[in-house]
Amino acid sequence: MKLLVIGSGGREHAIAWHLAKYSGTQRIYVAPGNAGTAREKEVRNVAITDPEELADFAEREGVHLTIVGPEAPLAAGIVNLFRARGLKIFGPTREAAQLESSKDFAKRFMVRHNIPTADFATFSEPAAAHAYVDQQGAPIVVKADGLAAGKGVVVAMTLTEAHAAIDHMLPADTAQASGARVVIEQFLDGEEASFIVMVDGKNVLALASSQDHKRIGDGDTGPNTGGMGAYSPAPVVTPAIHAKVMREIILPTVRGMAADGVPYTGFLYAGLMVGKDGSVKTVEFNCRLGDPETQPIMMRLKTNLLALLEHALAGKLDQIDAEWDRRVAMGVVLAAANYPDTPRQGDVVSGLPEGSDETVHVFHAGSAERDGKIVTAGGRVLCVTALGDNVKQAHKHAYDALVGIHFDGMQYRRDIGYHALTR
Repeated sequence: MKLLVIGSGGREHAIAWHLAKYSGTQRIYVAPGNAGTAREKEVRNVAITDPEELADFAEREGVHLTIVGPEAPLAAGIVNLFRARGLKIFGPTREAAQLESSKDFAKRFMVRHNIPTADFATFSEPAAAHAYVDQQGAPIVVKADGLAAGKGVVVAMTLTEAHAAIDHMLPADTAQASGARVVIEQFLDGEEASFIVMVDGKNVLALASSQDHKRIGDGDTGPNTGGMGAYSPAPVVTPAIHAKVMREIILPTVRGMAADGVPYTGFLYAGLMVGKDGSVKTVEFNCRLGDPETQPIMMRLKTNLLALLEHALAGKLDQIDAEWDRRVAMGVVLAAANYPDTPRQGDVVSGLPEGSDETVHVFHAGSAERDGKIVTAGGRVLCVTALGDNVKQAHKHAYDALVGIHFDGMQYRRDIGYHALTR
């Protein structure tokens, strides 16, 4: 059996690693992959990114099933294309992926279907956006409407920061700003969590909870990034919160999409804000597995992911459960110099462990191989992920494992999991 994973990040490395470990498949292709996926047994990189060429490849190679990792191919309609050609693929259609590709679409959808979220307004004119911010005051959140690789969000603690974010996202130059929109939201206070499920159009299977760390610096300081680390499970998602999220957010979303004539299939990620009073609101939707949440989630998943995917594509997610390692998994991202602004590429990565054991695995994201050496090739380069009997132990294992790894300008947070560690 052959499987195809589309993408080149740490999420795709973790998916391919899990499939190779649990599925015993003949071959797993990753398109285009990275230096880490190239190192995995039974995994082969394929230097293809064009959707039509990927469909041709899947057809030619007799690929049994394709899994889409990142958001851009989903927004471009790769699921529509594969389905039209009779190819099995797991992910939402272009129309359903608007839950992520347009924050305005997602917010209007949530309001229409009474899904709890922050108050908001959408603007395409800078003057109106600036006036709204002055009226609302700070703190306030400014978001680019379209895809921005997890970096199109500014949590502005001052009006100056909010106005600067609007100027960046809605340039005064009308040619540059053509079609651009910003969504400006009420600031929500609380603890964030990632709630990821699989959806088959009707049935839902919840995956393990997790918590991401978006800001570049310790203590959640500095600019937002695509994610500097994550751990699973997230203690903030108690059984009561889990039930509340399913009842008030996930199931109404799946039913609402179906009612709107856009049935949802694929991974669905709800970014949550959990208030101290136990309230839960939706910060955002993603239409795929999170990165870096996938790395600890895949470390903990004991059920064969392929079996879950097969049930989802057959519309039978209600007939299978996922089994999880009782241990905590934690991933620490090692990012390139100048990330998240203009990440430097080409720095040699040294000290990578040979192989992996059952408790630690280094997942690659922005890496490439040149002249026999691993070099940085993106913003988030590696995610060192480890298991431990509790959060403290997982934290120790992950940070111990990254000690020998080095590349010039390497930056990482030293407090991944601090919410759980201080509980």
